[in-house]
Amino acid sequence: MHIITFTCPECSTIVAANELEKNRVMKCPGLNCRTVLRFEDLPENEQEHFLEYRDQYQI
Repeated sequence: MHIITFTCPECSTIVAANELEKNRVMKCPGLNCRTVLRFEDLPENEQEHFLEYRDQYQI
């Protein structure tokens, strides 16, 4: 399995790709951070990989 994460550009909080995909648009979970994160913020090749193997990323 390939672990895919995204780091908030403002506060450096790390978010899992499955959370971004599930919500598509979400407020960064970082303390006092108001940055909006989107699944589309992930590089295109990581989006494609995640969607192709989505069942492997279920918690």
